[in-house]
Amino acid sequence: MFIYTLDTGVLTPEQRLAYEENGFILIRKLVSDQDIDRFRKEFERICKREVKVPGLVVMRDVTIAKSEYVEGEKAVTKLQDYQEDPELFRYCILPQILKYVESFTGPNIMAMHTMLINKPPDTGKKTSRHPMHQDLHYFPFRPADRIVCSWTAMEKVHRGNGCLVVLPGSHHGTLLEHDYPQWEGGVNKMYHGVRDYDPNHPRVHLEMEKGDTVFFHPLLIHGSGMNQTDGFRKAISCHYASSDCYYIDVKGTTQEIISNEVKELAAKKYGVDDSVTFQDTWALRGRLVQGDRTSM
Repeated sequence: MFIYTLDTGVLTPEQRLAYEENGFILIRKLVSDQDIDRFRKEFERICKREVKVPGLVVMRDVTIAKSEYVEGEKAVTKLQDYQEDPELFRYCILPQILKYVESFTGPNIMAMHTMLINKPPDTGKKTSRHPMHQDLHYFPFRPADRIVCSWTAMEKVHRGNGCLVVLPGSHHGTLLEHDYPQWEGGVNKMYHGVRDYDPNHPRVHLEMEKGDTVFFHPLLIHGSGMNQTDGFRKAISCHYASSDCYYIDVKGTTQEIISNEVKELAAKKYGVDDSVTFQDTWALRGRLVQGDRTSM
């Protein structure tokens, strides 16, 4: 009995079983070097402020941002919400990605959350780590089983530069409580972590080559280690959801903390008032990439 995947003829029975059991599957060499080089060039243009993208959030490392001014990509940890950038958004509509995504979401597909992650060399404060977390913590829409993340390595990703670490099978659990971890060097904005998970749960380090892509469930507990190299560790990702998903009210749930944080940011950045809900902030960012926009 398959719960987490749909029979679209793309995933083999072995791949479907692996996803059911582990909550992720890794597809090698799915995105071409040419496409990735184009995404990298656009990232550099954004860092140099040669191009202005509406709604794009440029995030900087907490320790680098507080130190001397650093030019270009060195201080940028992440581009969030690149959906208005036609060049980067091409990633979300790559046919070879959508072909796989449909196996998790069904035919009506929304691109809901877009990021280009540029893990810089750690400053020595260990802030380049990303605490173990579940992506569903950030999403006010359900059902979880019709949401999937596509995460593509833009260069060789290994333990030394902070590859993804996943807890296989943790997607069988529920959404756990998240908060900022108590880290000495500080924590980057929005980097919430799971409060209570079994530290003895087996973990897998996902070492990947340029163009390799992992698809994973939003309840899968994952994070990433420090970048202990002199270079960057770039990846591009998109969270997709079936447009048949629906919004939920997170008031009184463990997600209320992130909901309030997002609304505060929206008020500061766009001057919007209290009437704009957490759900509204997601509906504004969502883009239909295949099929019909039914509910979302």
